[in-house]
Amino acid sequence: MKTYILSILIFLFTFSLSAQKPDHDKIQSLKVSFITEQLDLTKEEAQAFWPVYNEFDKKNNKLRYHEMRSIRREIKESISTLTDAKADELLNKLNNLESSLHKNRLEFATKIRTILSPKKIIKLKIAEEDFKRKMLDQWKSRRKGGGPQGNRP
Repeated sequence: MKTYILSILIFLFTFSLSAQKPDHDKIQSLKVSFITEQLDLTKEEAQAFWPVYNEFDKKNNKLRYHEMRSIRREIKESISTLTDAKADELLNKLNNLESSLHKNRLEFATKIRTILSPKKIIKLKIAEEDFKRKMLDQWKSRRKGGGPQGNRP
């Protein structure tokens, strides 16, 4: 049964990525389904886990995608005129961002230990990596296949 559900989820994931602009909400719902299945969460665990995980994920995304983009944009705009002082400032920003990401991960780990068993926490880490890998594989296969954003002329 789990294999059947996983096959459907992968198909839906593939289908959702075939659009030119993948829908973030669809990807998130696939991620939720994938993680829930991989962890085999009880109803009680799921009710306690998802609010904590969603808060962690939201903070992480803000740091990774919004703040990191801002720093990268600043680097790109100033690369031709970059002084040592400006480079030092940008390195400090990057280090602070990395520190914030690490702090967020540690806070999440502390909270999640009160909800899930250590074994399920390990399974969560594996499930997150597996999901990322599946997303990347889908993206790569779409690029190779020459779909709407592929390499065809």
